[in-house]
Amino acid sequence: MSEEGVRVRPASMDKCRVCFPFAGGLIGGSHISAMKLIQGLHHTQFEPVVLLHSLDGPLPDFLTSAGIAFERAPIHHYWQAGGVSLRDLPQMPADIARIRAFLRARNIRIVHTNEGAMHATWGMSARLAGARHIWHHRGNPRAAGLRFLAPIVADRVICVSNFASPLQGLWSARGKSTVAYSPFDTSIAHVDRKAARSTIEERLGVAPDTVIISFLGHFSTRKRPLVFVETIAAMRRARPDRRIVGLMFGDEHEAGIDAKIRQKIQDLDVADCVRMMGFLQPVEPWLAASDVLLVPAVEEPFGRTLIEAMLIGTPVVAAASGGNIEAIRNRGTGLLARPDDPEDLAAHVLGVIEDPRMATTIAHRARQEALQKFSVETHVNKIARIYREALAI
Repeated sequence: MSEEGVRVRPASMDKCRVCFPFAGGLIGGSHISAMKLIQGLHHTQFEPVVLLHSLDGPLPDFLTSAGIAFERAPIHHYWQAGGVSLRDLPQMPADIARIRAFLRARNIRIVHTNEGAMHATWGMSARLAGARHIWHHRGNPRAAGLRFLAPIVADRVICVSNFASPLQGLWSARGKSTVAYSPFDTSIAHVDRKAARSTIEERLGVAPDTVIISFLGHFSTRKRPLVFVETIAAMRRARPDRRIVGLMFGDEHEAGIDAKIRQKIQDLDVADCVRMMGFLQPVEPWLAASDVLLVPAVEEPFGRTLIEAMLIGTPVVAAASGGNIEAIRNRGTGLLARPDDPEDLAAHVLGVIEDPRMATTIAHRARQEALQKFSVETHVNKIARIYREALAI
């Protein structure tokens, strides 16, 4: 047991130790993807060491439920990804020295960071400790850290999509970046959609002919939750005779946006057909019960729920932006609509609903493609290869 009483997994002496530091707090797609990788690495030559800077929020329980051991990071605070504040400067040398000492004492050979704050906090210490730093980028290609810090501290940059890759330039990490699509539990492809639909109809208290449209993701500007509400309103205007319910799954990720969503629901008079469901796990039954997953996000590097819907067999309508364009072949494995255009998004959703044959065809193609491209095994093998290449530098 650590001094905080957290269960620590004994490290194997015959495997290369890979450190995964996390800030803690809310659970996002990066945590789910990293969890799949960490679980898969136990069957390879690498031994994961998982660290949390904070034990607050749902992440500790999430890791415990997944059978992933963790311990407290050697420093409990961390530096923000947007830039180090002035009050952090006096403490920085001591922080770097403490992390460096921890990495050397534990014989950590690779530090794999998955969040902006962790890139900033661990990158320089990893370099000074002689460990390889793997920078896993899941955000915008114009992020300041990726542009200015990654070229210095990262040995390799892993990007979740081509869209998320570093921009070309004289000062760029592009030359050491690789695209590796996130891993998914492909077993969800076998979910019983009919049973899920029946259960969810009962829980929601809706009639069988109700069209269920879902939104899944943290409530942030990039995810466009307000556009989702506007799209549901546009659908109701276009088909006033249809029973429609829009389900919004997620937590507030930007201060004040929850209130903006609720105000938008009131302003558009759709309180009777838009329901804020909060953060729910598991989400698969809800996705399976949905007629369409609507992804209005703009410049999304690579959304997890989009791929999960494809695996489950739920048709996807997404904004033609960012990584959505890489994940979906328009009218092949989903539908792409104009970004920030509720009327066009609504028209595409209604097109799926009113053409069951097209919906079935798209869902089948999407499932087959997702099964081939996004398995955990494929992801783990690619990351392990990147580790070996980094260690050989």
